Amino acid sequence: MPQTEAPAPRTETAPPLRLRWWTELPLILVVYGCYSAGRLIVRGDVADAVEHGLAILRLEKLLHLNAEHPLNRLFTREAWLGIPADFWYASLHYLVTPAILVWLFRSHTAHYRAARTWLMTSTFIGLIGFTLLPTCPPRLLSPEHGFVDTMAHFSSYGWWSDQASAPRGLGGMTNQYAAMPSLHVGWALWCGLMLWRYGGARWTKVAAVVYPLVTALVVMGTANHYLLDAVAGVTVMGVGMLLAPYVGAVTQRIRAALAARVPALAGGAGGAGSPIVSGRCQTSAGERIPRQRETRLGPGGEPGAPPQNAADGAPGWGLPSQAESLGKAR
Repeated sequence: MPQTEAPAPRTETAPPLRLRWWTELPLILVVYGCYSAGRLIVRGDVADAVEHGLAILRLEKLLHLNAEHPLNRLFTREAWLGIPADFWYASLHYLVTPAILVWLFRSHTAHYRAARTWLMTSTFIGLIGFTLLPTCPPRLLSPEHGFVDTMAHFSSYGWWSDQASAPRGLGGMTNQYAAMPSLHVGWALWCGLMLWRYGGARWTKVAAVVYPLVTALVVMGTANHYLLDAVAGVTVMGVGMLLAPYVGAVTQRIRAALAARVPALAGGAGGAGSPIVSGRCQTSAGERIPRQRETRLGPGGEPGAPPQNAADGAPGWGLPSQAESLGKAR
């Protein structure tokens, strides 16, 4: 009589909830809304912001650092550099980062959750920096310090006003003293690392290096940030990367607790709570029936156990195996 292997024991860890765009988009919008609201609400004292900016200049002078002045003079003198730099600063920050998020969500689902958590954690750290250390950017210092606001200088070429990178008429709605840290540089670094790690083509490797480097030059050349602001932006991303696993673990526990209380939130985990519609095909609310996946039972597997790809948040949908169907036919 042939011996059969004992079924593998089930683990008590619930599979991650399935990623859905209609839950991810509001989450990203909430985080970005908090980021923008913090910039608007916590404007800080202007005198303190100016003093913080001058303190950064004094520290850079002490360290023999002076990248901002030569870049700013170059961008002001050469319109063919200054105007594209202004467009770069005013637009790519808000276009490239969401595009990378969408690309990860669609093409690299297994890595999306960790990458998104890293970005959001770093953004909140940056928001704390804006709150505790309002800093006047170089462009808003008195002219005696030698900086020219290139966005005001070339404002007739773009949609921005002579007050900020916001569209005309909305400049007063922005916090212009949120220079430390530079999340333009921090987000660009995150985008570059995502492209380098998950982009397979050669051009993605080139873009992964060029985008953050050019962004760092742009924020200084347009007099929107100091060199140390850029360094702080890189540091914030490093701290966010270290904290992201802990933030993700806490978030997962909260979502699991909510899913246990509200079964509709656990729509990804096919189990006893999932309705059986026909032919023992399990489904749950929100599942796209035309692309419903089958659960292929491997050796030692059991019906209803999560499939191998459950780690990326994809639920298992139980269908009877061929051996089980033949057994029932007998």
